[in-house]
Amino acid sequence: MSPHALADAVLGPVRGHHAFEGCVEQLAGAIRLGVFDEAVPLPPERVLAEQLGVSRATLREAIAALRTAGLVETTRGRGGGTVVLPGASDASAARAAWESRREDAADLLAFRRVVEPGACALAASRDLSDAERDLVEAGLRDVEDAVDDRAHRQADARLHLALAAASGSPRTVEAVQEVQRGVHEMLGAIPVLAVNITHSTRQHRTIVRAVLAGDAARARRTMELHCDDTAALLRGLLQ
Repeated sequence: MSPHALADAVLGPVRGHHAFEGCVEQLAGAIRLGVFDEAVPLPPERVLAEQLGVSRATLREAIAALRTAGLVETTRGRGGGTVVLPGASDASAARAAWESRREDAADLLAFRRVVEPGACALAASRDLSDAERDLVEAGLRDVEDAVDDRAHRQADARLHLALAAASGSPRTVEAVQEVQRGVHEMLGAIPVLAVNITHSTRQHRTIVRAVLAGDAARARRTMELHCDDTAALLRGLLQ
């Protein structure tokens, strides 16, 4: 049997708005399940890109994310390639802690997809005060100007809370706070990935523009995509 026969069966075209997060989710999941033998290089880029239905550039970004997460290593030159690192299919301490809370984490991400898009749609439907508009705009600037990973994650959470505050609903703010506490903890257990940050910031800009322009449908849909991308990354690298 081909060393990649199982991979041929389990990998398929990435679904969703952003191919990068989908690639990471599928490949990391396959590694954790032992689909790839530690002693055998992954299939060639061309083959994997075709299986996943993405460009080779996107595939390379996903593999770079797996390297950052300590799941694979890549060697160059004749006979080189990308191989799964020993123990990569085992859970780290951080992942093990979340393993016992898998159902709770999945429920939190599902709850987030309801609450945060709804908060953005509600904010976009309101006649925002100058103070509310300033709060949202300042939140976006802080995300864009963050100087390091820790600052970015904190600014990211503050922007989401600012958007919730713009909804004018204290209960919605409370719900988003609960969601952000859990998501922040999960994100702290995976590497910060530059490609994902670029996607995330682009989505943040679109969400803020939609809220300030009063486009509730666009604000809701973009936040849904944002939640989906984050959930895909967490399923791949954490759960």
